[in-house]
Amino acid sequence: MKLIVEVVDAHDLMPKDGEGSSSPFVEVDIENQLSRTRTVHKNLNPVWNQKLTFNLDDPKNLHNHTIEVCVYNERRSFPGRNFLGKVRLHGSNIVRQGEEALQRIPLEKKWFFSYIKGEISLKIYISEEPKPPTLPPPPQTHISEELKPPTPPPPPPPPQTHISEEPIPPTPPPPPPHPPTVSDKAIATTTTTDKLTATAIVADTANTTAVVPDNTTTEGPQKEEEEIKEPVEVKLVETTQYINKVQVSKQLGKTVEERRPEGIQLTMHQMNPQAQPNRQEDYKLKDTSPPLGEQWPMGGSRGNRGWMGDRYTSTYDLVEQMFYLYVRVVKAKELPTNSITASCDPYVEVKLGNYKGTTKHFEKKINPEWNQVFAFSKERIQSSMVEVFVKDREMVGRDDYLGKVVFDMNEVPTRVPPDSPLAPQWYRLEDRRGEGKVRGEIMLAVWMGTQADEAFPEAWHSDAAFVHGEGVFNIRSKVYVSPKLWYLRVNVIEAQDVQPHDRGRIPEVFVKAQVGSQVLRTKLCPTRTTNPLWNEDLVFVAAEPFEEQLVLTVEDRVHQTKDDVLGKISMPLNNFEKRLDYRPVHSRWFNLEKFGFGVLEGDKRKELKFSSRIHLRVCLEGAYHVLDESTMYISDQRPTARQLWKQPIGILEVGILGAQGLLPMKMKDGRGASDAYCVAKYGQKWVRTRTIIDSFSPKWNEQYTWEVYDPCTVITLGVFDNCHLGGNEKPTNGGPARDSRIGKVRIRLSTLHTDRMYTHSYPLLVLHPSGVKKMGELQLAVRFTCLSMVNMIHLYGHPPLPKMHYLHPFTVNQLDSLRYQAMNIVAVRLGRAEPPLRKEVVEYMLDVDSHMWSMRRSKANFFRIMSLFSGMIAIGKWFNDVSQWKNPITTVLVHVLFLILIWYPELILPTIFLYMFLIGIWNYRFRPRNPPHMDTRLSWAEAVHPDELDEEFDTFPTTKQHDVVRMRYDRLRSVAGRIQTVVGDMATQGERFQSLLSWRDPRATSLFIVFCLCAAVVLYVTPFRVVALLVGLYMLRHPRFRSKLPSVPSNFFKRLPARIDSML
Repeated sequence: MKLIVEVVDAHDLMPKDGEGSSSPFVEVDIENQLSRTRTVHKNLNPVWNQKLTFNLDDPKNLHNHTIEVCVYNERRSFPGRNFLGKVRLHGSNIVRQGEEALQRIPLEKKWFFSYIKGEISLKIYISEEPKPPTLPPPPQTHISEELKPPTPPPPPPPPQTHISEEPIPPTPPPPPPHPPTVSDKAIATTTTTDKLTATAIVADTANTTAVVPDNTTTEGPQKEEEEIKEPVEVKLVETTQYINKVQVSKQLGKTVEERRPEGIQLTMHQMNPQAQPNRQEDYKLKDTSPPLGEQWPMGGSRGNRGWMGDRYTSTYDLVEQMFYLYVRVVKAKELPTNSITASCDPYVEVKLGNYKGTTKHFEKKINPEWNQVFAFSKERIQSSMVEVFVKDREMVGRDDYLGKVVFDMNEVPTRVPPDSPLAPQWYRLEDRRGEGKVRGEIMLAVWMGTQADEAFPEAWHSDAAFVHGEGVFNIRSKVYVSPKLWYLRVNVIEAQDVQPHDRGRIPEVFVKAQVGSQVLRTKLCPTRTTNPLWNEDLVFVAAEPFEEQLVLTVEDRVHQTKDDVLGKISMPLNNFEKRLDYRPVHSRWFNLEKFGFGVLEGDKRKELKFSSRIHLRVCLEGAYHVLDESTMYISDQRPTARQLWKQPIGILEVGILGAQGLLPMKMKDGRGASDAYCVAKYGQKWVRTRTIIDSFSPKWNEQYTWEVYDPCTVITLGVFDNCHLGGNEKPTNGGPARDSRIGKVRIRLSTLHTDRMYTHSYPLLVLHPSGVKKMGELQLAVRFTCLSMVNMIHLYGHPPLPKMHYLHPFTVNQLDSLRYQAMNIVAVRLGRAEPPLRKEVVEYMLDVDSHMWSMRRSKANFFRIMSLFSGMIAIGKWFNDVSQWKNPITTVLVHVLFLILIWYPELILPTIFLYMFLIGIWNYRFRPRNPPHMDTRLSWAEAVHPDELDEEFDTFPTTKQHDVVRMRYDRLRSVAGRIQTVVGDMATQGERFQSLLSWRDPRATSLFIVFCLCAAVVLYVTPFRVVALLVGLYMLRHPRFRSKLPSVPSNFFKRLPARIDSML
């Protein structure tokens, strides 16, 4: 007889790993037989679907035994486990096979003061005939094994295979009267019905097979390798033979047929394409341990000289050291001329193995100057010689050979900053065979360096050899600085002597102001007069250097479709005062230029008349911070004026290591390709890495530094595909070439510990019209160094933005409009750099479309609000359980605490703050260990309807068909109707409070004021402690003294009138 315990799943377990999660497994103890399930990592709602089989010596005696099912959390930081709960089942409740049912049982405590929550689902029954363990088909790999007669153990596999075998020492047979027991590391033979990974345990010489299921979640390659390195040791229950552990890599298409033990057949099946992987695991942040900075071994692969030299140190300690061979071609002199043309069109060709780079050629110049650097990656060097050829460009036929210089790679010196640059030297040119010197010399410098070299950003790289034309400049790494932005405040006060074209009518005047593409208007003067008064503020965004002028026109509204210009004035922005505080600026009168009637009809004659003038107060606001990004993830909060800046409180260092698993973004020569580069933005400083050509796993290894003035800021990093290489790239979406967005990462500095290095792989998640998609992973190394802890703590008490934002704030509409104008200015200015940081890149980094309507964002924000109220709802439920005496012990303790607080009211506030202190200390164990990243569940990106995504990606104004627009409009009306109902209910409850004393219902108001009078007398006579005690005891009274009907105050309040009955 066999007893089968099928462990199905668990729900709402306690987090125990310090990161808000647990790695639970279940251990079952029956008659001294101990068996456990596999461990499900990082899941508070694990699913096992695993059967545990036990021997029953005497089924009739089963009612005298108990079955203990314990749930534990497996610790990975150090060996051990945490108790998550247990269940005790009496043997008399066990049924036979075919009568079993799924039981969902709440977990019990181990000790009186333990805090346990959650429940476990089990099926327990007695099986008449034991079934041999089988392995159902997993989603990725299936291994079926048929054991043959005993054979000698197979030889150990070679290192290059994915199968490793480690013998486990034999276990002596257990005593016959008692069944064998299993420790924490010894697991009974189990059979799973869930998805299994390909980890199998095969017996060497016995006809026994044990299968250990691994984690069911599908994760990236790094996670799989981690799990493969930690196989579960197994001790068989019914055998004492030797066993070997065979680990099979989870890679599709791999076969272990050639390395299988002799006498055992292994078959593999491809993954079911319909199976959906667990995307949440793939969307998580992953910890990495790249060899950064000083972790590299000292010395080079070719001794103390040559390749890497006898030492190398660099400030690039957040990136992997990448070595390059640099060849600087400076100039040449006294080159020979062609015997036919009597001229020379020289150029230089640098050749290293299969890689070849050329300089530009000069026409008819025997003393050319190139000053160009070539960089060859050490990883791709296949030759021990570097050759520098000087050639003469010919229009027809083959280019003439002028000479060459050859360098031995073993003799190349090593140079790493802060060493001074290597001085170039003159070298005599050699003939083709290298046997003699020829006419001409060339100045060169050859050295081995790293990406920290000053020549690295401007160098020609061997991995981008096919890039030509403008694409050569578009692949380089650069640092950009945002333009210095100012708010231009124009206070239009009044105008005098405004004369309309029609002398018989009184003008209806307004002022139109324009700065570049920004146009603002004042309101119409409320009174028709020739001396109008407005006193309105018009605010613009201007960027240094000031290229635009302020153009003011006074216009007369003749009718709705026609405005006459009555006067105009243009003023350069440099003439205006720069205000650094809230002191008033002196106003000035400006004369308007008025044009005569002949000019309006196209006549060339111009009449300047100064009969009208305008009163203005104009200044450049330097005490504001010009917002060009959302305040939710702002990266800079300093005012415009540098005089108002504080000292930096820290240094932010970011090492952009590389990316992995990028998806093809375009078609190149009939195949998918990706030419990726990374952009980082913090404060006014933008950085752009070089473009790695045709690689889905680019390695940048570039490090950048920023000064930090406020820790509550965010750095944004985006990965893009370069579509401006000058080649035959074809964007997948058609249209003009635009750099495609691959993904974006935000890191808030306040979530980082100071002086600690964070190395993580961030998922690049992008929302497409088809849904959320992982475009790859971005590997970063981040370190935030604090310069002054006192100043940093002091900042937490200061307002985030400069004080002018609070003394003279802008309206919400003004801030939205000014932010949009600031983003446009930044995009235009950065697009004029070389290489340009294009508009689509700047807009994506600054979230230009974050204000657009999205049903998905609305749902996400709604559930964010609900999660905030969940704490109060939980407190309300707890208090209701206490008042309902669900747990008498808890209710009695609450009564005791309540009586103590009533007797000593001075302990109320200390108790509250002490409780919050203890909660904070307790939550310290579960603090997040990693920086936050994009959360698809929080963003409501996985369960969104396809039409809602299509609406989110629609243009503004819409370009969809009328039927689609009508359907979306009706959907928006239904959502707005629900919101309208909720707002109306809230207004109704508020109006009922107002009606208590408004005599709208005279009887209700009379009852309320009589109650208030009686309450005032009673409260005056009765001590406050007695009143509080009676109210508290009444709220906590036993359910025996409660009624299921609503209370009298609730009934009275619901009968009060509201103004809803007066609405149409």
